[in-house]
Amino acid sequence: MLVALDVPTAEEAVRLAKSLHSHVGGFKVGLELLMGPGPATLGAIAQLGKPVFADAKLHDIPATVEAAAYALGRAGARWVTVHATGGESQLAAAADGLERAAGGRRVGVLAVTVLTSLDDRDLAAVGIAGSAGKQTSRLAKLAARSGAEGVICSPRELGVIGTVSPGLLRVTPGIRLTPVADDQKRTATPGDAVRWGADWLVVGRPITRADDPAAAAQAVVDAATASISG
Repeated sequence: MLVALDVPTAEEAVRLAKSLHSHVGGFKVGLELLMGPGPATLGAIAQLGKPVFADAKLHDIPATVEAAAYALGRAGARWVTVHATGGESQLAAAADGLERAAGGRRVGVLAVTVLTSLDDRDLAAVGIAGSAGKQTSRLAKLAARSGAEGVICSPRELGVIGTVSPGLLRVTPGIRLTPVADDQKRTATPGDAVRWGADWLVVGRPITRADDPAAAAQAVVDAATASISG
């Protein structure tokens, strides 16, 4: 499991990461930190010894994305997210920039397919024909062709990825222990996500906003593990 450190300061992010270190597999540094204290936060978290992914959701011309991915790789990112809708050239450029920065360290691009905050009606409103599943399928195939290591997809499309691009790492947000009304529309429990094929679960608010984040993290791990052993 990767914990989304969606907090406003680097100090809070490091403090939270230290408290969760023994319960989780790694951390996500998203736009709130990247646009606030900055990419150096990646390095501070990475020094704790767990992989960190920069959830930058890059989407621009290939040269710009390559430079941005290079900078994030230099800062310590294990993975960098890039919107798959930017096309194969953009994804390939991001991978090139990240690998140049890594100095032999293992790194990879995660292609963002369809945000978990969107449903079929939202996609239609921006001119995307078909369901979230169909769009995810199209973008997963594109990601595989471009050299991405994996994809970001909702739990509901994990089976789609396994069918069309089984070699891609499947990283899924939208994990909820219990149903919650918020901005995430396509969600699932930890157990369902693991059964459906997730390689990594990304969990934020259910842990970071809990009274006891370490206990909440362990509850997510226990729920996911129970689905495997069961």
